[in-house]
Order: sequence, then structure tokens, then C-alpha cells
Amino acid sequence: MSDYVDKYVPAPAEQPPVPVAEDPEVAARRERFAELLEEFRHTPVLVPLGEADGADAERGLLTADWNGVRFILAFSDGQALARYAQARGEFARKWTYQTVLGARLLDVAVPAAGVPCGVALDCADGPDGMVFPPVRGVVPDRAAVDYETGDVA
Repeated sequence: MSDYVDKYVPAPAEQPPVPVAEDPEVAARRERFAELLEEFRHTPVLVPLGEADGADAERGLLTADWNGVRFILAFSDGQALARYAQARGEFARKWTYQTVLGARLLDVAVPAAGVPCGVALDCADGPDGMVFPPVRGVVPDRAAVDYETGDVA
């Protein structure tokens, strides 16, 4: 009889997965991140220029690479930049920087990097700092590491 069932009785149709309600804490954190992202997009931040010889116009933005992702370093104010300089032991160094709108960093500078790139805000401030990773909803789709177009991820 089992041969008959195996050969002639169709398998039951797979049911689509039942959506699971999102954990309230996770939902609250997603909402808070969205608020912080929107605030960042509308805020001018300080972005130090990298160390290079030549005119400031020829120097790129200061970046740091972590686990294969480049991050543009941005600071909410001069004190946050000073804390970063202190942490690096470069407090006495003259820091040249540009003031850039957060949205311009995410929408223009990140895609121009040509590699997976996000923004790290106030990176010397531990848990008070913020990371804006190169994912959909944060950076343009063409620069997001979790966006697929055709066969290119």
C-alpha cells in the first residue's frame, strides 16, 4: 500500500509560513534606529580629511576599514572629534575637516567609495556612538550590501 501512496497520492501542498509577530523590543529598537537615521540625515557633521600631501581639495575623507567594510568617520561636534584625536594619541595634531550634511554622506559619499561603505558617527564615544551600515534603507540600494540586482549582490 505504501508504494501506491508514494506513486499516486500527491504530497500535501506546502503552506506559506505564518508571519511571526515581531518582538516588541525589536520593533522599538527598529523605530529608534529609524528616528536616529532621520535625525542624522538632517544634521551637519564634521568629517576629518585623511592624511595626505597636497591641497585639502585633493584629500579624501577620513575612513577606517573594519571586517571588509569601509566607514567614513564623522563627528557630531568639535568635542567628539577631540575625543577621537585624544584616543588616537593625536590631540596636538591639526585636524582639517569639512562640515557635511549626513544625507550627503549617505547618498553621495558612500556610493562614491566604490567598496562596501557606511558611516561611523562619534566612534570614540563607545555606546554613545552610532554606526550607519551599508544596507538597504540606510544607503542607496546600489551601495547596499544586501541588495541584489540580477546576478550581482
